[in-house]
Amino acid sequence: MVKAVIYARYSCELQREESIDGQVRECLAFAKSKGYEIINQYIDRAISAKTDDRPSFQQMIRDGTDRRFDAIIVWKVDRFARNRLDALQYKSILREAHVKVISATENISDGPKGILLESVLDGLAEYYSADLAQKVKRGMTENVLEGK
Repeated sequence: MVKAVIYARYSCELQREESIDGQVRECLAFAKSKGYEIINQYIDRAISAKTDDRPSFQQMIRDGTDRRFDAIIVWKVDRFARNRLDALQYKSILREAHVKVISATENISDGPKGILLESVLDGLAEYYSADLAQKVKRGMTENVLEGK
């Protein structure tokens, strides 16, 4: 039986615990459908995935390299990282330990097409984060210019 863990996170204080609950619920349903045994959950609250400085994430990476489990299930790949370099680095480290990162909601195959899709999804995650930062900055600038 595949031993798996769940990694869930949300980015900021404005989000609520229900975000984690929903991610975990969908990951558990995915694991059940595949016959995976969930042995742990790693949760980071109010920490952006633009950084790898996330306590539960780092613990999960350490536990993965110690081969305590076979797979990490995330709701979407953007929960794992919103930085392409971090995604590549940590997935490579985990791959060497024979640990696979699996999206519960994105059907990423194991073959060549899966490699391409996963790299596109990692790029889209970083794009989304950078684009949102620009929009927020523009909005804040407009508020300042309007005296708000």
